[in-house]
This record gives sequence, C-alpha cells and structure tokens, in this order.
Amino acid sequence: MQMQMQFIFIIGPAILPAPVRFTLYAVVLVFVTRSLLSQLLIAFSAFLLRSLSLSFSLHLIFLGDLAVRRQFCIESVGLWLLSALYSDSDLDLLKLTGMSEKALRDLNTILGTERKNEDSSKTCLTKPSVDSADENIEEPQKKKTSSSLVSPAVNGNQTVTVNSGAEVVNTEVEYIESENLNDLEDIDTCLKTLLAGLDSKDWVLVCDTLNNVRRLSIFHKEAMLDMLGDVISSIAKSLKNPRSAVCKTAIMTSADVFSAYNDLIIDSLDPLLVQLLLKASQDKRFVCEAAEKALISMTTWISPISLLPKLQPYLKNKNPRIRAKASMCFSRSVPLLGAEGIKTYGIDKLIQVAASQLSDQLPESREAARALLLELQNVYEKFHDLMESAVNEHTVKEHTINEHTINDHTVNEHATNDHTANDHSVNEHPEMSSWESFCQSKLSPLSAQAVLRVTSVAREGLVS
Repeated sequence: MQMQMQFIFIIGPAILPAPVRFTLYAVVLVFVTRSLLSQLLIAFSAFLLRSLSLSFSLHLIFLGDLAVRRQFCIESVGLWLLSALYSDSDLDLLKLTGMSEKALRDLNTILGTERKNEDSSKTCLTKPSVDSADENIEEPQKKKTSSSLVSPAVNGNQTVTVNSGAEVVNTEVEYIESENLNDLEDIDTCLKTLLAGLDSKDWVLVCDTLNNVRRLSIFHKEAMLDMLGDVISSIAKSLKNPRSAVCKTAIMTSADVFSAYNDLIIDSLDPLLVQLLLKASQDKRFVCEAAEKALISMTTWISPISLLPKLQPYLKNKNPRIRAKASMCFSRSVPLLGAEGIKTYGIDKLIQVAASQLSDQLPESREAARALLLELQNVYEKFHDLMESAVNEHTVKEHTINEHTINDHTVNEHATNDHTANDHSVNEHPEMSSWESFCQSKLSPLSAQAVLRVTSVAREGLVS
C-alpha cells in the first residue's frame, strides 16, 4: 500500500497530446479489472517510453502547487484509480517490462528529492529547539541569569548558586539574618556606590548592595540619613523585581530599615507598605514568610499613632488578600497604643473599623477584627470601672464629711450638693455606660449585633 501511495502522481509522456492521454486513461478505467489488459497496457506504455525516449512527468498531488493541480486534475483522478487497483506485483512488472533507464533515473531522483524535503522539514521543526538550547547556554554568560538554585542552608543561611554557561561561576547570594551581618570595612566607598549599586542591572550586585544597606542601617544609620528617601525608593523598586533572590533580599532590607529608622521613614513608607502587603499575599512561601516578618517589624518599630493612618486605606482595598494583611497589621498595632492611647485615638473610630472587617471575605480579616474588638472591649470596660470607682470614692469622702457636720441645715445642703456633684460626674462622662449601649450608640443595628455577638461569645468562653 505504501508503494501504491507513492504513485499518487501524474504519469504520462509530457509531449503526448491531451486527447491521446485522455483516451488512454479511459481505456484503463474501462478494462483495468482484467489482468491481461492491464499487462498489455503496461507493455504499451513501456513501448511508448522506449520509442519516444520520453521521461515521466511526475507531480505529487498533495505537494504540487496550485497551477500544477489545476493542469493535471483530470489525469490525477484517473491515475489515482489506476494505482489503487494495481497490485504491488503489477507495479514491479511496470518497472521490469518497460521503463527506460532514463525514466527510472528520473523517478528515483524525484522520489529521493521528496524524501529529502520531508527530512529537511522535520529537521526544521526540531532544529530551533537545539539552536535555542545553544543560545540558552551562551545567554547566561552575558546576563548571568541562566539558572538559580537554592542550595541547602550553609551555617543557617540560605544561598543561591548561579551556574553560567561552559564556565561554571559559583556566585552565592546569601540570605543572612540581621544578627549575623558584619560591619562594613570601607563606609565611604560603600556610600558613594550605594545608589548606583541599587539601580544596577546586575541582580547579584543589587543583592550585595541591599545587604550593604542593611549593614549601614544596623551599624551606621546616621551615615545614610541624607539619602534615606532615595534608598527607600530603590528598595521599593527591588521589591518589584521578578527574581525571587532580589525580592527576598529587599524584604529583609525593609525589616532592618524599619528597626533602625522607626518613624523617620513614615513619609516614605507608602511604596514599601503596598509592596510588602502584596508580597505577603503571594503563594511563594519563602517570599511570603519574609514579607510577614517585615510587616511584623514595621508594626513593632513604627509608632501606632503614625502607622494606623497609613494602614487604614488598605483595609478597603479591592484585593481581599491585601485587606487581610492590612487588617492583621492594624490589629497588631492598636494594642501598642496602650489604654490611654486608644482613648486618645478614639474608641468609637476603632470600633467602627473593626466592625467593618467582621464581614470581610477572608477569615484572616475576620479573625483580626475579633482580636481588635476584644482589645477595645477590655479598654472600654477598664475605663468604665475606673470612672465608677472614682465616683464611689468621691461619694464616700462626701459622706464622711457629712457625719462630722452637726448642723442639719448644713447636712441637708451638703447632701444636695453631693447629689448634684454625682449627677455632674455622670453627665461629664455619658459615654461610660455599658459596652452594649456604647456599641449600639456608635454602630448600625446590624454591626452592633455582630460586635456584641463576637464579644459575648469570647467572654463566655473565658468564663467557662
């Protein structure tokens, strides 16, 4: 069958007139089922080839161009039927009985050419991958970015090894913990090349420079004060780097900058904050964990009174993961205000923020809101108890004075004054009522109900 498929082409003397060829094909189609006539036809074709010394005109139907298909369409149909009805022995007989050496040579040449074309087409399909592989081997020598492998921890520090091309260059980017960083040898040179190193296209150099920023923050933070704003902008740029090694080193640098400069970076915090919230929301575990540590460092070292206004807009972000991370930071930062700080900031403002997070999409946001509400309830009840004890002490003192007073008129007058003082004290702090009344006065009915449900369930759990 394979031999027959190779004969799906136009076979015919090129200079025979078309009527003669069509007549020949018609005879073949009528008498092709008779073996004797078939062999006579083969002999006749061989005689024509020998006598006229003509070559075969060979054209593959499915590989020929459009003009060839149009020119030989009728001949193609006829010979396709002819080749389908011939057996392999008939085709061999065709070779043995009639074909001239020139015709066989032409046939072999064309079939060989077609095989070469098929092989070359297959080679063209596979060769680019080989070429691209060779290019991928050469490319790391130029960019030093061919492959990055995280090796096992070395002395507690993770390292990234870079192999470039034929020459293997071991470039290690270490994730060094803050307590393991060493001081710089040449501070002046480091400061001069700091910004250029942070903006370099060589990612290994960027990582080294970020580690130098960490060293300066820990050992020489005053030396970097003048360029702190530019340094923070470059750190934020590195946080956007798609290379994980650069991104994680920038995250660790952010944590050290928070611990060193505290509120001094509050004006430049926004670009760092949004990137850290994004990285903490990623699926890459080692990047996410580093970002979480940096956010904890931020809430620890930056004062809550400055940080809370920066965090509050992200509680309404469209990205639910960013909302969750911002809510967790907000919940961690509020207790650091202390009872007096919470009262000064406004319990009513904070309870409204916490109530809005109770219905958030992600459980992290809801859990952070519950923790914040419990903290606010404790602070509120603490001040409520203090005010009640203060009023009681004032009442006891007044009654003690009244016992030493003999004049009834003075006693009655003092009692009247005592009652007036108590009323004045209560009216001076009208918000110091029960927690339930406070929630109902500051929140919508549905929000107040949700807040009271959370705090009452938590209180029942503590009591039980």
